Amino acid sequence: MFRSKLQWSEVTPREVFVNRRRLLSGAGATFALSGSGVALRAEAHRSPYSTDEPPNSLDQITRFNNFYEFGPDKEDPVRHAGALTTDPWAVVIDGLVERPGRYDLADVLSGRVLEERIYRLRCVEGWSMVIPWIGFELRGLLARVGVQPSARYVAFETLLRPEEMPAQRTGLLDWPYREGLRLDEAMHPLTLLATGLYGETLPNQNGAPLRLVVPWKYGFKSIKSIVRITLTEELPVTTWNRMDPSEYGFYANVNPEVDHPRWSQASERRIGGGFFAPRIPTEMFNGYGEEVGTLYAGMDLRVNY
Repeated sequence: MFRSKLQWSEVTPREVFVNRRRLLSGAGATFALSGSGVALRAEAHRSPYSTDEPPNSLDQITRFNNFYEFGPDKEDPVRHAGALTTDPWAVVIDGLVERPGRYDLADVLSGRVLEERIYRLRCVEGWSMVIPWIGFELRGLLARVGVQPSARYVAFETLLRPEEMPAQRTGLLDWPYREGLRLDEAMHPLTLLATGLYGETLPNQNGAPLRLVVPWKYGFKSIKSIVRITLTEELPVTTWNRMDPSEYGFYANVNPEVDHPRWSQASERRIGGGFFAPRIPTEMFNGYGEEVGTLYAGMDLRVNY
């Protein structure tokens, strides 16, 4: 495998993010790897993948999230994730691929064009955010390692390091955390591997240094701190689906017409909107139906929830 000394370094500071967005007047932004780090290059066209909705603040995004490896409370990741070592980092890519191996993060990032994608995030718990991710399309990495014809699914696994992730020393979940996608979902251009947000390196509590972002699915599908990607012919085991399949389906597509057994999914609470702010109607596929609806043509989305 190619070995590079390239390191992920700090990119556009968050304090200039709002001004930069204003200067771009809605244009897309692309971050390209270079020998000196990550350089910002404004594209002349608007990214077709970003929402027009204003992003949540960095404080909201980094202080209100689920990362159960650090505990079940929304602020547990803030309290404990600072102990997580993210450099060095490697990802095992194996299974039904032509070039399996253990790839350093520099190898994974080498040759990738990092884009700013402003995505809606809808949690299965009924809250939502808008997040300006920095990342690259998963399909580019899969093409690079060569997907074998018999592959039908992509499985993901989170880091298992209980000495740094205290909740892994408990029976809160069956560790390590696992997730999975159908291959065509993984290859969709909306499916992102994120390495940053708000123009900065991804914070530990948000899944550093590499996490999945699948914006038309409930947030638990967007697995954090990835250390393994496996191509398989069989439906992969996923953590929440195995723990309680009546509450957490394998597909977990955002669907306002299919309620959680304990609450409605017809509306959501936007984080930062205030206690008395009206709830927002939830959109099918979290508003990305035009892009991804054909993936599920002919499927009963109540059965395949």
